[in-house]
Amino acid sequence: MTPTAPLFGIHLRLIGMAVLWGASWPWGRMVAQNMPPITGSAIRFMIASIALLIWLYSSDRFNAARTLTPKQWSGLVATGATGIFTYAVCFLIALQWIPSGKASAVIALNPAVTLILAAILFKEKLNSTIIIGILMAIFGSLYAISQGNPLHFLSGSVGLGEYLLLGCVLSWVAYTLIGRKLLGGIDALTATTFSTVFGTIFLCITSFIVEGSSAWVTAYHSSWHVYGALVGMALGATVLGYYWFFIGVKALGAGNAAAYVALVPVFGISISAIFLGEPLHSSLLIGAPLAIAGMIVMHKGQR
Repeated sequence: MTPTAPLFGIHLRLIGMAVLWGASWPWGRMVAQNMPPITGSAIRFMIASIALLIWLYSSDRFNAARTLTPKQWSGLVATGATGIFTYAVCFLIALQWIPSGKASAVIALNPAVTLILAAILFKEKLNSTIIIGILMAIFGSLYAISQGNPLHFLSGSVGLGEYLLLGCVLSWVAYTLIGRKLLGGIDALTATTFSTVFGTIFLCITSFIVEGSSAWVTAYHSSWHVYGALVGMALGATVLGYYWFFIGVKALGAGNAAAYVALVPVFGISISAIFLGEPLHSSLLIGAPLAIAGMIVMHKGQR
């Protein structure tokens, strides 16, 4: 076997990760159209929590949780509340109104807003290349999800779904920055597992308060293809996707592995068009490639 063969397999896994993360948008659209959104999110992350806990236990890392400090536990609760609970609620409710291909373009805003806030809060430096990439990603994403009129966000002319997509961005950025501040010394698998568990608890409580027990009855009677989408999001996008991402980070470094996130909107748009028959609006064909190019430019600037 040549030395490049193992790396080839790692790159294939990272492409598979991007496919799964891209597919989570049309899967989410299917669930949002057929199941109460908060309850659907709770079921998704219940499945993911069980799988992650099994993975953590089989990796002999479960006992390490006993050594976590109160600060680290508070960080896990906070990341569960932002990156799991708030993100999941905004994600599925937004997909009740927004086509999944269009919604997936918002991925490019995550690193852009994260870099801006990291520069403000943590004094991280931004060079001209990163700034150009940020501007490209922000404009491209807003252009795609506003159907070519990004200024409509300032005038209030867009709908609730578009604002909820921005809620997804803000919650993910909060998850990232809180993790950077409070979760030092915790390995990625442990942090992901317990953040997911805490987020699942919040989702279950909110589901019963907001949607009621009848929502769980409705979910129980959903069709098999809706449950297939839920399992795909839970075991595919959450567990397997993160697993492949961890492998990529270990072998290639965080920056090189994160560069594959630029492929997520490509697969999200393609899968939504092929399997859900979503039309490709001209703003999507212009904005999404610009947003993806912005992510690539940001990555090069960081390197």
